[in-house]
Amino acid sequence: MTVNLNIVPFVSVDRMMKLVLAIGTERFVLELATYIEEDFRRWELFDKTPRIASHSVDGVIELMPTSDGQLYGFKYVNGHPKNTRDGRQTVTAFGVLADVGNGYPMLLSEMTILTALRTAASSAVAAKYLAPEAARCMAIIGNGAQSEFQAIAFKALLGVDRLRLYDIDPAASAKCMKNLAGMGFDIKLCASAQEAVEGAEIITTVTADKRSATILTDNMVGSGVHINAVGGDCPGKTELHRDILLRSDIFVEYPPQTRIEGESQQLDADHPLTELWQVMTGKAVGRTDARQITLFDSVGFAIEDFSALRYVRDQLQRTGLYEELDLLADPDEPRDLFGMLLRAEKATGLAVAGS
Repeated sequence: MTVNLNIVPFVSVDRMMKLVLAIGTERFVLELATYIEEDFRRWELFDKTPRIASHSVDGVIELMPTSDGQLYGFKYVNGHPKNTRDGRQTVTAFGVLADVGNGYPMLLSEMTILTALRTAASSAVAAKYLAPEAARCMAIIGNGAQSEFQAIAFKALLGVDRLRLYDIDPAASAKCMKNLAGMGFDIKLCASAQEAVEGAEIITTVTADKRSATILTDNMVGSGVHINAVGGDCPGKTELHRDILLRSDIFVEYPPQTRIEGESQQLDADHPLTELWQVMTGKAVGRTDARQITLFDSVGFAIEDFSALRYVRDQLQRTGLYEELDLLADPDEPRDLFGMLLRAEKATGLAVAGS
C-alpha cells in the first residue's frame, strides 16, 4: 500500500463486495470469526465504553470506539427501523482504524456490509461455546437484511444446515430462502414463530421494530436450546418475554451496555450476566448440561468492529481491493499548513484571502 502520508486506504461498498466475493462469503466469515475470538481472548487489554448514542423518536445514531493500545478503531452506525418504508437501509455504517502512535488513520471503510458479516460471525462464535453439541437446526425469526448472514455463519462455524424461517412479512422469508438456495440448506418456511421454533436447537431472533415486542413467549422455549437474541439493541427494544430470561443462563459482550440496550434491560440491575470473553478464556463456564437454556444477549460491541476492521486491513495488501483517498493534509513543513494554501493559490489561480 502507498506510503504517502496524505493517503488513507478506503474500502468502498463496491470494493467491499469484491473483497467478500474474492475471499468467498463462508471463508470470509470463518476468518473474521478467528479475529473476533482472538480479540475476545485479550479483552482485558482494550479500552471499553458503552456506545455513544444519540436517540430520537425515529432511531439512533451511535459511535462505537475502542483501542488495544496500538490500534484505535471506531464505527459510526445508525438504526432507523422505519427506513425500509422509504427504500433505505435500517442500518448503515462506516469505520476507521488508526495508529495510536501517531494518530493517523490507516483505514476508512464502509461497514454496512461489514457489520452484517461481523454480527453474524460474533453470533456464531458465541454459539460455538454455548449451543447444544452437534446442533444442526436453527430457527431464524426476522428474515430481513441480517438473516442470510446469520445462516451462512452458523453453517460455516457450527455445521447448521437446517433452517426454519419466519417473518411477519412472508415476502421477506421467501427472499431469504431464494438467496440461500444452492448453499446446502434444507429450508422450511413457517407460518408463525411458534412453528419456526419447533424442533430447532438454536433460535435466532433478529427483528427490527424499535419497540418492546414479544417475539418469543415463555411457552415457546423448551429446555436445551440456545437463543441467539440479535434484534434487541437499544433502550425500549426487546424481543423476548422476561420469563425466558429468568429461565436462561445469559451471556453478553459488555454488561454496562447490554443492561441498557439488550434483552437484559428487562431484568434487575444485579441479575447475573456472564461475559463471553470469560467463557472463551476459561474464567467462566458456558453450557454445562443438555437441558440448559443458554442466551446470547447480543447488542454488538466496538471490539467486534475493531476485529472486523483489522481483518479487512490485513486483506488489502494481498488483494489490492481499496482506493487511495486523499484525506490528510501533508504540508512540506508540518508547521506550515497555511503555506499549502498559498502554494495551491499559485497552482490553481484561486485567491486564498478572497478577491
